[in-house]
Amino acid sequence: MSDDTSPDAIERKRLYWHSRRGMWELDLLLIPFLEQRYDNLGAEDRAVFRQLITEEDQDLFAWLMRREWPEDDARRRLVKMIVSHAENADRDTYRAL
Repeated sequence: MSDDTSPDAIERKRLYWHSRRGMWELDLLLIPFLEQRYDNLGAEDRAVFRQLITEEDQDLFAWLMRREWPEDDARRRLVKMIVSHAENADRDTYRAL
């Protein structure tokens, strides 16, 4: 993390720490998405991400492991983006080997 104290940098650091969860599986999905995709999201999707990371770990785990989906359409769409990002990153890593 940089020493940047701009409002955007402070917000980004806050999001990073809130994306770190009590479950390693969630960290592996949320942090790379934040680092690689968050900046390219629209304002509405960014707001949904900020709301999403306030959810309980058990709910996030069920959604991100595709055991169930959020009832809210916007959250469901963002969860699917996170899952898709992780799947694509896994494929890219496998191809690099």
